[in-house]
Amino acid sequence: MPKYIVSACLAGRACRYSGKDALCPAVAALVERGEAVAVCPEELGGFPTPRDPAEQRGDRVVTSNGEDVTETFVAGARAALGVAQKSGCTHAILKSKSPSCGVGRVYDGSFTGTLVDGDGVFAQALHREGIPCTTSEAFVARRTST
Repeated sequence: MPKYIVSACLAGRACRYSGKDALCPAVAALVERGEAVAVCPEELGGFPTPRDPAEQRGDRVVTSNGEDVTETFVAGARAALGVAQKSGCTHAILKSKSPSCGVGRVYDGSFTGTLVDGDGVFAQALHREGIPCTTSEAFVARRTST
């Protein structure tokens, strides 16, 4: 049985940039059963909650006021990856479109809602370590189609 690393906001923790959560009951249930470990790479990197919104712009991460916060995102991804490895996580369920956790599509850095192909900084780190990643939407869709 896989053990998951999951975006903490999906488990109901109010850690998104806006200070809110993105609760996904199926993900929260995994955490409650001990089948998943919840992390917020952005908080682990040192960001407060709430914080300025950030998006990926090429290989950098910038806030809506133009501040380059790439190194903080990288530090958070490293810390979250360490949690995943120490916890024996084999799979990840992550918040879609996030500059940290996005899988397959992320916002383009224009702050206009435009999506581009790509992965968030934490998702990239997980992929490099061979840990498969999916979004909460894809996870729920697979569970309901079986």
